[in-house]
Amino acid sequence: MSKLHILGIAGTFMGGVAALARELGHDVEGSDQSVYPPMSTQLERLGIALHQGYDPANIGDDVDQVVIGNALSRGNAAVEAVLDSGRAYTSGAEWLRDSVLPGRDVLAVAGTHGKTTTSTILAYLLEAAGRHPGFLIGGVAEDFGVSARLGGSPAEGAGQDAPALAGRPLFVVEADEYDTAFFDKRSKFVHYRPLVAILNNLEFDHADIFPDVAAIQRQFHHLVRTVPGRGRLIVNGHDRRLDEVLAMGCWTPVERFGFDPAFDWSARKLRADGSAFAVLHGGEELGIVEWPLVGDHNVLNGLAALAACAAVGVDVAAVLRSLTDFHSVKRRLEVLGEAGGITVYDDFAHHPTAIATTLAGLRAKVGDARRIIVAMEPRSNSMRLGAHADALAPSLDGADAVVFLQRPELAWDAGKVVAAVRGKARAVADVGALLTALGDIAGAGDHVVFMSNGGFDGAPRRFLAQLRAG
Repeated sequence: MSKLHILGIAGTFMGGVAALARELGHDVEGSDQSVYPPMSTQLERLGIALHQGYDPANIGDDVDQVVIGNALSRGNAAVEAVLDSGRAYTSGAEWLRDSVLPGRDVLAVAGTHGKTTTSTILAYLLEAAGRHPGFLIGGVAEDFGVSARLGGSPAEGAGQDAPALAGRPLFVVEADEYDTAFFDKRSKFVHYRPLVAILNNLEFDHADIFPDVAAIQRQFHHLVRTVPGRGRLIVNGHDRRLDEVLAMGCWTPVERFGFDPAFDWSARKLRADGSAFAVLHGGEELGIVEWPLVGDHNVLNGLAALAACAAVGVDVAAVLRSLTDFHSVKRRLEVLGEAGGITVYDDFAHHPTAIATTLAGLRAKVGDARRIIVAMEPRSNSMRLGAHADALAPSLDGADAVVFLQRPELAWDAGKVVAAVRGKARAVADVGALLTALGDIAGAGDHVVFMSNGGFDGAPRRFLAQLRAG
């Protein structure tokens, strides 16, 4: 086996690549600028050597191939050293395509929102059905304890009425529309060539690489072009932009899902917070899901995963009840703990739509008598560039109070957003001031949600420790 050095190894995707490479028997090491949980914990547990920063000296002469993450650009010292040396390099998506996916039927989960949660639900359901799927998910799945694994062959008696070939192992991949690498500006998902693709939703995001929604739609259509005629497209029936993607050309059977009973797959909510819903296929009720997740968005995520399971021959009625014990993925409205009557959550939401749906689900769960306080780090490239500035304040209508972390690199005036927030809001310059502000605001019975797609300087756990210290 070869030795790999992974640049950007602490990212959720590249960390999963590292885990798969180690499982295949490769010697794996890597470098990154910032390392934080949960990926750092997974890498340490796997015994993978991590180097802080991108010093070219970290890449030893015995390295056979360098796998380069899409966060690295020309001008990065390690990238320049790799190019000058003439050594072999590839992207994470290409490495996955070439080293893991051959011989497997791929189920890809694409969409602006919900990719990680839907991928996790799908892998969990396939495991419950005895299919023992491999997967690469952009987060640590709590029921598996890892973000990636190779998986294996399906159990005896797995369904045969599917487009999947009997005996071919399944692999679930979170299919990201972000670009592949500095040398390959196509979306990652064009490399996966799935048998089944879930198209969850499509909105404008990644303002650093896409000029408009139409550019993202073109990339989604590139994905649609790769799904074979014997496969399946599982598409959110409520999303007009996805309809426009399919109108560009479609050569694969399509099944739509949503709350409309006219769709192929539909859900009927039994509780307002989405923690219980009936699943219908072709108008026929297959069973009831009762689970720990909340929010309409999660109902749709679960419905899409069930439809994808059916596409590879799983008896949905037989496995949907397993979702009662589903534990989702870390950093998706993850409850970190409670102290002084205050519940603290860590959440990855960083797009206005995801923020709004997450808060709506939590509000439906806790009711109007409890306060929801949000600590927000506008960290994603789109957020920092101001692409979502106008939509950010309305997305926080479900919160009673908001504290923004306004870092110096924020390119827009957070004061205007603060002024437009329905509840009480303020902006602070650093995490220390944010924790002080939250300590002044929060009281017994409150729910405090930290929202960021980065490490947030450990703020969620630091706040919980602050509460416990009294």
